[in-house]
Amino acid sequence: MLTLSALAGAVNPYADHNGKLPAPGEYNGPLFRLSYNYPSGLSAPHMGWRTAIGSGPITTANAAAYVQALKDVVARDMHTLLVDYEEWNAARRGWYNDPWLGAQREAIHGMLVGIEKVDNSLFPKSGLTKPFTTYVITYYNRTAAQTIGRIWGRDPKAPVLAGGATQYAEGAITVKLAFTTADGATWPAMEGALAWPMMMTANATTGHFDRPTLEKGYLMQVDIVVKDSQSAPQTGWVFATLVYDRDTRRGSQGIWDQMVPLGAQWGNDPQVNSAATPGAPLQETWVNPNAPLYALETLGWGGRLSGPNDHALNDISVAGEGGRVLTRNAANSSCLSCHGASQWNAANPKQGMASFMMPLVPPAPGAAPNAGAPYMNSPAPGSSEWLRWFQNRPGDVPMDAGSIAGDYDLALTFRVLPAWHEAMTGKAHALRKLDAAGNAAKGTAGP
Repeated sequence: MLTLSALAGAVNPYADHNGKLPAPGEYNGPLFRLSYNYPSGLSAPHMGWRTAIGSGPITTANAAAYVQALKDVVARDMHTLLVDYEEWNAARRGWYNDPWLGAQREAIHGMLVGIEKVDNSLFPKSGLTKPFTTYVITYYNRTAAQTIGRIWGRDPKAPVLAGGATQYAEGAITVKLAFTTADGATWPAMEGALAWPMMMTANATTGHFDRPTLEKGYLMQVDIVVKDSQSAPQTGWVFATLVYDRDTRRGSQGIWDQMVPLGAQWGNDPQVNSAATPGAPLQETWVNPNAPLYALETLGWGGRLSGPNDHALNDISVAGEGGRVLTRNAANSSCLSCHGASQWNAANPKQGMASFMMPLVPPAPGAAPNAGAPYMNSPAPGSSEWLRWFQNRPGDVPMDAGSIAGDYDLALTFRVLPAWHEAMTGKAHALRKLDAAGNAAKGTAGP
């Protein structure tokens, strides 16, 4: 039997991918290379997105200009990554990735399964005929990568989480690309979308699971997230989402021109109880009214920002006097509320996150883990327990006392730290196999 030290030594925290390669002759392009030489001691970058809104706070009136400025800042690098992969060198361009996820990454682009199965019932207006799987990859700019290096750089087997190590500097940018397995024939919204070859282990569109197969994913969504306490003093973060629009004409930047803003979110609008006052206007979310229809079908609670890759609509079960009320595809989350649950309980690493990333009633002592299964055992929408997920907190304040705040980095606490814990213990971490209902599941759903 392997000892803990032997188990830890057997896993390479900086592995590029899972080693499942295309068959000879199937694919002749480059394979994914993890970028992990994290920098340190950098000065603050120029933040043109602040200038775009007059160096004041972001508002629903100026958010469009802010998002466009963010999009422009990363345009050159993202265009190369998307359409000229043979010329892409993440390290040379100053982009970095998370460690410990090699076993989950496919070999060509380093993609991770985002959501194993997105049901077609979520998109009744845009004609999706089959469910799909999403594949994602995240890149951090130089400023953001300093935080990853602070956590993992000294010894990747012993992460540093205390003393503010998890906090990001102003100007830190994260870019996440999300691809769908649904092509244009399955979902008209994806007609003409950029296709990437991937070694897929899950494809809800074809029904193939577990067997690595070379198939295509289609670019659906790009999230650009920036630490900007000047523009967003309540949370310190602005989340911007771009989505593919088949009706936008390509210009000099090709597919990047067709990634149009869905919106931005910089707070949870805690003063707006969207259950008590449905349709009440939000002041900390901006949604582009001209965004493509499919992307507007999956907005979060009360219209808060959420894209089609973000799992903000879920089946919920709420206890009432007459029994449980079951609601399908209920909006119960948003970009910022979900990431606001980022925290880690260092005293109980087997649990990791003290609260789930969406409103979930914790089980009573001795009760089933989720009394509402297969629906989410949810607090009543708009209740005080529900609203815990829709508060504005600085990134260094955890959702639950006794935990270490993850500064809105859900990838760290929901995906990377659990993968590290698995490698150290040889045991599957509960968070690594949770579905949207908080139950153990075959697939991995995550940020």
